[in-house]
Amino acid sequence: QVQLVESGGGLVQPGGSLKLSCAVSRDISSFYAMEWYQEAPGKQRELVATITRDGTTYYPDSVKARFTISRDNAKNLVYLQMNDLRPEDTAAYYCHIQGYTYWGQGTRVTVSA
Repeated sequence: QVQLVESGGGLVQPGGSLKLSCAVSRDISSFYAMEWYQEAPGKQRELVATITRDGTTYYPDSVKARFTISRDNAKNLVYLQMNDLRPEDTAAYYCHIQGYTYWGQGTRVTVSA
């Protein structure tokens, strides 16, 4: 069993920034890739960022150049830096281990003036 605990969400104005954190209860260097997902109200959960063990990253076009995923293997933390936030980024954000079914409770981000 692996626990994931997301934090860092909140209310931010359009154009603002937030940094989300995900604390993982196991050594994240043992996992091939870590991911962040976004679940907007009334929509399916969607992948917004992936980082592999060697640091390769992937982002869909909707967040590319605005979101940055990173990992601190020594602390078992995964981060999501979100810049230039837009109202359509309003969602719950979840950390995930690629290939596993573990999910955290999520952290909610609201982008509104």
